[in-house]
Amino acid sequence: MSRRPFDPRLLRRVPATRRQFAALGLLGVAAAVVVIAQATALAAVLAAAAGGRLDQAALAGFVAAVAARAGVVWGQGVVAARAAATVKAALRGELLGAVGRRGPAWVAGQRAGEIATLAGRGLDALDAYFTGYLPQLVLGVTVPVAVLARLVFADWSSAVIVAVTLPLIPIFGALLGWQAQAATQRQWRRLSMLGGHFLDMVAGLPTLRAFGRAQAQVEVVRKMADGHRGATMRTLRIAFLSGLVLELIATLSVALVAVPIGLRLLDGGLTLQTALLVLLLAPEAYLPLRAAGARFHASQEGLTALESSFELLAGDPSYAKSANKVPFLASLSFAGVSVSYERGDALRDLSLTVNAGERVALVGPSGAGKSTVLALLLGFVVPNTGHVRVNGVDLATLDLDEWRRKIAWVPQRPHLFAASLADNIRLGAPDASDEALRLAVKAAALDEVVDALPDGLDTVLGERGHGLSSGQRQRVALARAFLRDAPILLLDEPTARLDGASEAAVLEATRRLMAGRTAIVVAHRPALLAEADRVIRVTAGAAVEVPA
Repeated sequence: MSRRPFDPRLLRRVPATRRQFAALGLLGVAAAVVVIAQATALAAVLAAAAGGRLDQAALAGFVAAVAARAGVVWGQGVVAARAAATVKAALRGELLGAVGRRGPAWVAGQRAGEIATLAGRGLDALDAYFTGYLPQLVLGVTVPVAVLARLVFADWSSAVIVAVTLPLIPIFGALLGWQAQAATQRQWRRLSMLGGHFLDMVAGLPTLRAFGRAQAQVEVVRKMADGHRGATMRTLRIAFLSGLVLELIATLSVALVAVPIGLRLLDGGLTLQTALLVLLLAPEAYLPLRAAGARFHASQEGLTALESSFELLAGDPSYAKSANKVPFLASLSFAGVSVSYERGDALRDLSLTVNAGERVALVGPSGAGKSTVLALLLGFVVPNTGHVRVNGVDLATLDLDEWRRKIAWVPQRPHLFAASLADNIRLGAPDASDEALRLAVKAAALDEVVDALPDGLDTVLGERGHGLSSGQRQRVALARAFLRDAPILLLDEPTARLDGASEAAVLEATRRLMAGRTAIVVAHRPALLAEADRVIRVTAGAAVEVPA
């Protein structure tokens, strides 16, 4: 089994599980004690029965040991299930937190489908690891040690045979585990690709239908699913082969103990009770390792997902956990900021200062880095070099959640959720009053749209705002910003892709929104540029002020 059976990063990431793992360890020790007690009592009962009598004390001890063993197994199941639930909840929370902190650019770089697969099906596969493999792994340490210790005092020659043959199970398990790990990683990669491609296909289904390519994508998904099925079957073949090998080794090992015991018993060199005790304990020494080997393969998908989670979380920005207070805004500055994506450089040595109350427009060709400037201020992107400062204080040292509460953001393509229109507007101010909501709707020129809807503000929108036009969705985003009433306003081409009437309505609402706020606007339309105090041209990642 080539992968580490337990990853210590788990305790650092989810410290709440430390008590549960300690409880599993204590239950493993209790199980070892109960196994010895059960075998000892049963040997005494059988030996007495062979002599024609009933050892009531030994029988009562055996019944109590069986009950205790059942209780220990139940306790292990409960503790393991709670540990699995705790880990899954914590890792899902961290993954979603990382998505929120690092923003759309990071999600796009990691493929949203892969992250969704990891947070869903991937982490659910940890159940097999925590409830199946891990308890058996603990028993694989405690029970064989206890059995060997008891056999040394009962029959040292049998203890030697068990001690020599016992390591064969983990050795052969490791040899097969190398193959299983590689097969499981291939299976997980295919599943991630399948999930990502399916999500992309569903999102782009209207485009595929329009161009007559929907059926072709169905065939692609079918081929990817067949590839995942084949990878799963190869993994299962290795698992079944592993189970066969481990069972064979354990059976032969027990036979190596049983044959000499039988011969010595016939020769009178061993008492019946001792012989029975050895024969009962020998299989118990191999059982936990056999069970751990059999359940190891079922836990591989969860362990692969766990490693993928740690890899994704390893690069989370350090400022995500900082707690410095956000100062009162006097200026925003970019000092020698450079940002690189996989496709190339977005910004190179950008230097720019925006004073409080100033309205700055960013212009430039598509891909020049204008939206990256906004993403830096939102904390969605971390500079490769340079610093973003608030009043001279590095943004990387501030409490990011508190900083974002001072920002209202109107993106180029606002995302609306499958919820009521009121809930969508209240996204940034969930506790806002109905009166404040009404005023925000009116300020964003959204009141006519609300009046036309069947249930007004209580109308439930379709996914991504289905049922509203682009201009109406943009006005919903402006209403969000009005309701949030933040001192800093970030606008990313709010009038792009709008018809004349919608553009006029959005532009008028944008003028009202910018009044009295520090605003940074990505703009191309002359009407928006006229509202700016300064116009900055961003070209090839560098900023140059456009003369008035």
